[in-house]
Amino acid sequence: MAIKDNRFIEYLISSRAELKKVAWPTREEVIRFSIIVIAISLAVALYFGIVDYILSFIVERVIA
Repeated sequence: MAIKDNRFIEYLISSRAELKKVAWPTREEVIRFSIIVIAISLAVALYFGIVDYILSFIVERVIA
């Protein structure tokens, strides 16, 4: 059991060392990128909503 504990502690130490090397984004970058992701998601949802509406309209006309 001690070997597994030792490996786990080594894992935690190495993980902490790697996390210190990470270039974390600034608050402004996080906000800017979040706004971009939300805007693109809304644009794609709107696009697919419009395409779905048009195709549904066409199918209803063909079937009816």
